Amino acid sequence: MKELAKKFIDKECVIYSFDGNHTYIGKIKEVTDGAILVEKDNKIEVLNLDFVFRIREYPKKKNGKKKSVVLD
Repeated sequence: MKELAKKFIDKECVIYSFDGNHTYIGKIKEVTDGAILVEKDNKIEVLNLDFVFRIREYPKKKNGKKKSVVLD
């Protein structure tokens, strides 16, 4: 998962955790052995990589703007 997460560095992403109640949206700044640093609104959060099961790039419309609602 660490090597795959590195492909999303400096991209706006949606990160899903195992408990299903938490979804994190932000730009991935760094990936280490056990954590992901995510920046949103000039604040940094650290997520435990062991609890992340899905990472995807934030969806965009045809014109390149971010979608206002993300449904899965």
